[in-house]
Amino acid sequence: MVYTVTLNPSLDYIVTVDDLKLGLTNRTSSEMILPGGKGVNVSTVLSNLGIQNTAFYFAAGFVGEEITKRIKKMGINADFITVDEGNSRINIKIKNIDGTEINGSGPDISKEKLDELMEKLDSIKDKDILALAGSIPSSVPASIYADIMERLSDKDIDIVVDASKDLLLNVLKYRPFLIKPNNHELGEIFGIKLDSRESVIPYANKLRDMGAKNVLVSLAGKGAVLVCEDGTVYESEAPEGELVNAVGAGDSMVAGFIAGWLENKNMEYAFKMGIAAGSASAFSEYLATREEIIKVYSDFS
Repeated sequence: MVYTVTLNPSLDYIVTVDDLKLGLTNRTSSEMILPGGKGVNVSTVLSNLGIQNTAFYFAAGFVGEEITKRIKKMGINADFITVDEGNSRINIKIKNIDGTEINGSGPDISKEKLDELMEKLDSIKDKDILALAGSIPSSVPASIYADIMERLSDKDIDIVVDASKDLLLNVLKYRPFLIKPNNHELGEIFGIKLDSRESVIPYANKLRDMGAKNVLVSLAGKGAVLVCEDGTVYESEAPEGELVNAVGAGDSMVAGFIAGWLENKNMEYAFKMGIAAGSASAFSEYLATREEIIKVYSDFS
């Protein structure tokens, strides 16, 4: 079984605004409302690929209820903790202005609620896969992913971490199976600008030396690099296609990698499936379907 954790899920309001003008009333030309948060996105693409999975997350208020309703509708096992006060986030994403979004803060998560999550995680068994993905509410300690890994350290679980800064650095001593920074996040860790596949390799190796078993680095339109536990390095250009919506492309890469790894335990194949899934989502209105992912894989592999 694959499990995902999303500590700050969202309802994403994805809009197109033609000729956006600040200080004036603007009208949308298209709208979409979808459940979001990095872990939820990973679960969505896994489900699209036919991989049964369970999403752990916090749900608060009427927004949390709507997130749960939509997650269940997609066929994902929703195992959530109800937060009694506040509302889950609503994020506004303007898809035709790349990278422009307004993200909510999310509700405060108490220690008692975090303890509930930890108890749920105890149900994970040997040989399962756990993906810890995304940002956390300000009320949650930056050690949370490391705390989860420490709690599960006596189990034979492959743990994937897609996070930035301290959230990522804190888990390295627990030897995660895979981490997936993008080139900007990797550069931020080491205080350097990284803008090519060649430039990220030595810094991905540094994270491997610090404890990560495998390091997958995405570079958007410039492709990706995978540095493996045995020192093997795979790199690839990005498949050709028209960028439609970059939201969730990195999460799709994580899901594609997991799906590929589960299929035949081959790192190169998992790497290519990750690239195919990430690119297919970038070429789509929403997170990619299985058919879209397989088509991109077939076209570039």
